[in-house]
Amino acid sequence: MAGQLWCGALALCVFHASAADYPLRPVRVIVANVPNSGVDVLTRIVTTRLGAELGQPMVVDNRIDSRPGAGTAYGMDLGMKAAADGYTLNSAATASLAIAPLIYRKDAKSILDDFEFISLFSITPNLLVVTPALPLQSVADLVTWSKAQTQVKMASGGSGSQNHLAGALLYTMGKFPATHAPYRGSTAPVAAVTTGEAQWTLTPAPSVWPLVKTGRLRALGHSLPKRTPLLGDLPAIAESIPGYDYSGWFGFIAPKGTPATVREKLRNALLKVLARADVRDAFAEQASVIAGNTPAEFRRMVLNEQAKYNEVVKAAGLKPDQ
Repeated sequence: MAGQLWCGALALCVFHASAADYPLRPVRVIVANVPNSGVDVLTRIVTTRLGAELGQPMVVDNRIDSRPGAGTAYGMDLGMKAAADGYTLNSAATASLAIAPLIYRKDAKSILDDFEFISLFSITPNLLVVTPALPLQSVADLVTWSKAQTQVKMASGGSGSQNHLAGALLYTMGKFPATHAPYRGSTAPVAAVTTGEAQWTLTPAPSVWPLVKTGRLRALGHSLPKRTPLLGDLPAIAESIPGYDYSGWFGFIAPKGTPATVREKLRNALLKVLARADVRDAFAEQASVIAGNTPAEFRRMVLNEQAKYNEVVKAAGLKPDQ
């Protein structure tokens, strides 16, 4: 009996020591999106500094599903099934936590119980961008022009992706026609609009803002409710389509059961990183803002976002791509 108690005490001591010394090796951060997507760009900005703060590298691992429209499912599933030891995290986005579960799960809320929430780290607007060759300079121009065309393609990362729902909400509220053109991943629709294969898309600012600044794409508006210095004189879509508000967010989550001490150490280190001026400036270059919160606030936000997006999913009649 004494031996059992001693072993139990030893195990407890080892656990506390490992939590205090965490991390002792590199930490994998799964991004369920393709490289150079909005979440990938911002995650790499944060993890580079976060790794230095923690004393171990944070290794970004892009993992997407091969099935069209189900891109986030594979990476999220990998994270959910990983060892709950703090050495695997997911950098989750609006699409993977709030939107995809509404389409690919019988109970969307169940995803909240599959992970431990650490903190949000960014909020970023979606930009409405068009092929520069088109004679369009404003959201109003797009609405009027689209009504006069035989077919106008709206590019997205697949059924139920963030830019699919953002676009569906736009043409529904704006009462103009658009044909959904789904692509795989979040960079392919941007490429399609850049080449003129599709005419427009609504996508996170980090993935298109550099292309807008170099003239390869033209931005007509952004999804925040009002103008922001981050985007200069670019108008809010809501100025032409009142009530339009559809932006994205990114945050870190861990497998269910990851020790609270490890999660708190991660969160405290993250908050230090987010307070840095160079991180704020790097985010501003991507037209994004820093946004930290508590695990409870993050979880509650996801629940509220699911309720909001559920109405759009129903209105669009979205189903999993085959």
